[in-house]
Amino acid sequence: MEQKNNTIVATVSTQSMIQDLRQIIEQARGHVAATANYELTMMYWHIGERINREVLDNQRAEYGKQIVATVSQQLQAEYGEKGFEKSSLTRMMKFAKLFPDKQIVATASQQLSWSHFVEILPLRDDLQREFYLTLASSERWSIRHLRKEIDGMLFERTAISGKPDEFIKKELSTLRDDNVMSPDLVFKSPYFLEFTGLKGMYSEKNLEDSLIAHLEQFIIELGNGFSFVARQKRMIIDGQDFYLDLLFYHRRLHRLIAIDLKLGSFKAQYKGQMELYLRWLEAHEMEPGEETPLGLLLCTEGSDEQIELLQLDKAGIKVAKYLTELPPRHVLMQQIQKSLEAAKTRFDNIIEEDEL
Repeated sequence: MEQKNNTIVATVSTQSMIQDLRQIIEQARGHVAATANYELTMMYWHIGERINREVLDNQRAEYGKQIVATVSQQLQAEYGEKGFEKSSLTRMMKFAKLFPDKQIVATASQQLSWSHFVEILPLRDDLQREFYLTLASSERWSIRHLRKEIDGMLFERTAISGKPDEFIKKELSTLRDDNVMSPDLVFKSPYFLEFTGLKGMYSEKNLEDSLIAHLEQFIIELGNGFSFVARQKRMIIDGQDFYLDLLFYHRRLHRLIAIDLKLGSFKAQYKGQMELYLRWLEAHEMEPGEETPLGLLLCTEGSDEQIELLQLDKAGIKVAKYLTELPPRHVLMQQIQKSLEAAKTRFDNIIEEDEL
């Protein structure tokens, strides 16, 4: 009987040890994979940067093609064909040219794989590339998630895209260096709510019911960091009952996010209503260490001039459009690009007025 007990003890002890060994092995493998990925990405950057310097110094277009072909043949002969094809070297050269800041690449490579960079390379705009690189690194997006956000035009829809270029660079730098995310990197417009299945005529309650029924998809569309808190949040003010449609919390912003759903275009009176909700939340729901709550008004149309005149940003209120039916992609791209250009024009006008 005693021997049987010893066997049981030994078995339990062995299983515990094996579990510990699994953890050691998995941690080591993860570290090795991360280190190998970092070194591989940086190797590609250095190869591309060195070939670029050679081509630039010679200043002959034909020489560039010749040097890439020659280098490819030599490297393949010494290190094998995979990874050093002419097309691969050309991609490395483009990589080093589009991301000349070695430190940014080195920092991002600690979180992202070479395949992440490959997804970003085709983007035409420098700020777009920096945006996706910074967000993917900060939030540790998978390659699939990165591809989804690019296809969904996240940069063009995010509030920051309508700001001046220098402002965007500063916000991205703050996120990289200090891990501080601003509201302009969180909120976007329009929101794609096609998963609700709503078409034609519907009420605000229909929309709210559908968003709750598809809460997981709604949170995914809102973006990383959102946590659901309450629906129809009751607030008693001066003996009257007020109800906020949806209340969320954002972990990176450390703020409550009040969301009100509206049909039709934005109206000036919505500002006062949302300000009332925000001040009540600040007085009764805000926890120590949190930032002041922010409001998001989801409307089917914007009313840009009213929004600008009311200076909603200073009140901590964002207004965004939402779409329950998505038009063809090329039409959607045109609409978003038109809104983006209009936003940049408004900011340019504000800057000019301030300088006068």
